[in-house]
Amino acid sequence: MESIMLPGSNFLTVFLLHNLIFTNTAYLLTGFMKENNTLYAVLSQPFVTSDAQADLDDIKRFLTFNGFENNRRNDYIHKELGLILEDMHDENVLVNSETLFFIDTVFYTVAFQ
Repeated sequence: MESIMLPGSNFLTVFLLHNLIFTNTAYLLTGFMKENNTLYAVLSQPFVTSDAQADLDDIKRFLTFNGFENNRRNDYIHKELGLILEDMHDENVLVNSETLFFIDTVFYTVAFQ
């Protein structure tokens, strides 16, 4: 289980975005905990074993197919949805049976001109 600090309403947005886009590694909100007057969400994800190293070209192909553009290194943008997706490297994407499993995703919402 992973605990993350709730930074406000952005937490819910990021949580929902991940679950909508990467359904095979959707987070489950299992509860809340409070420590030192800070509220934390307790999340879990399906356990995935990797049987191959993720290939950055496969990650790029998958994300491009789904409307994202690679804007620098391992970061992507989706202009139509106003999303930035960062840190999509081979340690944050697992492979099992030639299927990509995205974990530890970092989303930001923005307004593109």
